[in-house]
Amino acid sequence: MLFPSIDKILNLVDSKYELVHIVAKRSKEMAKNGHYQLPDEEYDSVKPIGRALEEVEKGLIVIKKD
Repeated sequence: MLFPSIDKILNLVDSKYELVHIVAKRSKEMAKNGHYQLPDEEYDSVKPIGRALEEVEKGLIVIKKD
């Protein structure tokens, strides 16, 4: 099972498609430059995709609405 739950995150984001776009962009940034917003011990996931989802859930990524 993927952590965090997608259902919880969809309350913060308008659609699944927007969530995919945000998480994909953030995980590519993590892989490219190795910049993480939390220490390694605080992440439950090992991969950048999971870590990006965790950052969205914790409110570390600000989602601007038009």
